[in-house]
Amino acid sequence: MNFLDGSLIPEYQDKLVITAAPYGPEWIPSDFPEDIPVTMEEQIQKAVDCYNAGASVLHLHVRELDGRGSKRLSMFNELIAGVRKAVPDMVIQVGGSISFAPETDGASAKWLKDDTRHMLAELDPKPDQVTVTVNTVQMNIVEQMEMADLAGTSIAEPQTYQAYREMIVPSGPGFIEEHIKRLSAAGIQSAFQFYNINSYETVERLIRRGVYKGPLVMNWVAIGGGMDAPNIYNLANFLRAIPDGSMLTVESSMRNVLPINMMGIAMGLHVRCGIEDNLWNQSRTAKMTTVEQIEQLVRISREFGREIANGKEAREILKIGVFYDTIDETLAANGFSPNRKPAKPGLADLAA
Repeated sequence: MNFLDGSLIPEYQDKLVITAAPYGPEWIPSDFPEDIPVTMEEQIQKAVDCYNAGASVLHLHVRELDGRGSKRLSMFNELIAGVRKAVPDMVIQVGGSISFAPETDGASAKWLKDDTRHMLAELDPKPDQVTVTVNTVQMNIVEQMEMADLAGTSIAEPQTYQAYREMIVPSGPGFIEEHIKRLSAAGIQSAFQFYNINSYETVERLIRRGVYKGPLVMNWVAIGGGMDAPNIYNLANFLRAIPDGSMLTVESSMRNVLPINMMGIAMGLHVRCGIEDNLWNQSRTAKMTTVEQIEQLVRISREFGREIANGKEAREILKIGVFYDTIDETLAANGFSPNRKPAKPGLADLAA
């Protein structure tokens, strides 16, 4: 991604797309009862509140009435339908983990089997996006957290802490290719979750081979624990690799969320916030609801002079519903150089 003269001036940047992650499947309701919706009506209203605050993308997980993260696709269908009716312009992004929260105290935090995850392509009504993890990797979400971040929460309990410390994201080549194909066939955009340069390069190769023919929409997930650490060097290294036609959202955890988002706002990137990522204000004197986090980013972005994208504008920026016919078209639309062509013999070769 190139930063030409004027790149930091807001009129040369897209409006800011804010992704809200308000469902926080890793927490239980007692961790933040003021902001963890449990009933279906509450979960739909949470989406409405986030949209009204300025978020145009909803990162969606679902809870059962007992407060645990749901793994029932029927519940996902119900919530998607409710959000579609309540805020039809909001971009719905289903979390591809299908809720990685442990089902019982001390149980492992893990993804479901590949066949179950593939069923996300069959959701009805269909979401706009499904997040796609790329390459199997350690996802130790607590590595970059401080114990004070977790004090008084369920994750501070030794068994639960250990479960999240040992969590693995399973995403091998066979799963990735099949999952992308199914999502694309259903008209659902793959929202790639990139943890480092390696996972990005894997998707570039898939594009160059024609496995994925759509817009390159992605998150840089800087949470440590097997993924990039949240610092400017890792972000700059990642930005140097990605093409100009791509759309990048920055994502981090706990009190790293706000500074990483401020960098993203300044550089014309896009941002994510919510209790799935962070519970606290920057002084850790109080918890912040997802809506409060969105409102904070809206204020900061407008101080930068950068306006906020509404749902329709976000759909255009993200190119929701857009797919390409050929490899060459996909490469060109995303700002990649074309694939290499077979070498042609030169005059010297012909003469010989």
